[in-house]
Amino acid sequence: MVCLGFLYIELHTAPLPIRDLALIALFSSHSAAFRISEFQVKMETKENGVVLTVSKEEPVLVPPAEETKKGLYFLSNLDQNIAVIIQTVYCFKSDEIGNENAFQVIKEALSKVLVHYYPLAGRLTISPEGKLIVDCTAEGAVLVEASANCRMEEIGDLTKPDPEKLGLLVYNIPGAKNILQIPPMVAQVTRFKCGGFVLGLAVNHCMFDGLGAMEFVNSWGEMARGLPLSVPPFMDRSLLKSRVPPKTENPHLEFEEIEDVSEASKLYAEEMQYRSFCFDPEKLQKVKAKAMDDGNLKKCTTFEALSAFVWRARARALRLKPEQRMKLLFAVDGRSRFEPPLPKGYFGNGIVLTNSICTAGEILESPLSFTVDLVQKAVNMVTDGYMRSAIDYFEMTRSRPSLTATLLITTWSKLSFHTTDFGWGEPVGSGPVTLPEKEVILFLSHGEERKSINVLLGLPASAMPTFEEDMDF
Repeated sequence: MVCLGFLYIELHTAPLPIRDLALIALFSSHSAAFRISEFQVKMETKENGVVLTVSKEEPVLVPPAEETKKGLYFLSNLDQNIAVIIQTVYCFKSDEIGNENAFQVIKEALSKVLVHYYPLAGRLTISPEGKLIVDCTAEGAVLVEASANCRMEEIGDLTKPDPEKLGLLVYNIPGAKNILQIPPMVAQVTRFKCGGFVLGLAVNHCMFDGLGAMEFVNSWGEMARGLPLSVPPFMDRSLLKSRVPPKTENPHLEFEEIEDVSEASKLYAEEMQYRSFCFDPEKLQKVKAKAMDDGNLKKCTTFEALSAFVWRARARALRLKPEQRMKLLFAVDGRSRFEPPLPKGYFGNGIVLTNSICTAGEILESPLSFTVDLVQKAVNMVTDGYMRSAIDYFEMTRSRPSLTATLLITTWSKLSFHTTDFGWGEPVGSGPVTLPEKEVILFLSHGEERKSINVLLGLPASAMPTFEEDMDF
């Protein structure tokens, strides 16, 4: 890896096997969880000829504004497997309001919203069962005030993953060696000379999924504007406890380790290139038409067609052998699929990974409809029984999904992060700082009325030209 942002993610925020978490518990304590380093810190990177310098003040802890519940807060098995730090940025600029009070407004609103989302003010620890759990200490979220030496527009597009540039706009806990030493909620407010500012967040995925994160950030904005919460959080995660005794009723191939017979891992020793490909409504319709033109499918969604399209293109770009077994993973929102459905505002991960496995030859030698059909079957197998079985499978095995010979698609295209408002209006841009793993492709909504989709991914340098060819049609 060549980018510091990716290096940080891999070294410090990758999900850890439970056996490693138990060892960490022996050597970690809350006293080591948050240390102040030397401040003021200046960090620089060059973009479009502009040297971006970000000066960071000493971080502060923001506790809840009122007394909150203390004690241990349960995390479900759907939370356990995705304990990675997700870093995102939100860019704000108003013609009517400057950024002089941005930090104070954000800070005061954070203390208020943490009353409702009090586990975010606690610290991760290990339960007697050897699982992640939140100790609700009310120590507070970490907040950093920062300033940049230029205008937002001078450093290019802030909505595409770029760990070198965007990494300056989020705060990394100095010296943290594992997720227990990183508070669940870390934020940075960076003022720019144009009067705009960027809110950079680093939040542990075990606290909530994309929909939960969107509801939290929007609630934070409502606090800043003096409004009541439109979607109060539902805090009881025990709804997703494993059954007693646990029982698995599905094969759960998402955890299967696949042999890399194509030695694609050697390709990843090359320099990584990161690209964004925009699919506007017309191009999305063309992809769906490609999937439907042989008459094998009665219908397909945009997600199903686009997922199949990029899965096949990636397999070709990586020059996988025909006999190479390959896996597709993607998350399905289980909120409405559980019986009964999860309550509105559920605070936690309500997503479940589903999968499809086939050979590269099957995908590359078959029409696109074949791959779309695989995606559809993966979506349709996510039922209440499947999700309960997945929860119990983790209870019995403590396994993590393997990413060897795997593509993991994460879609943010239906999440309304662009509606967040702290008093400066909706963001002029928002997006992830980086992709958490090399196997991940991210779908982001884009453009007028959010009807376009940006496909963001990284590939070895020698593989990217082939992928680009398939995207150009």
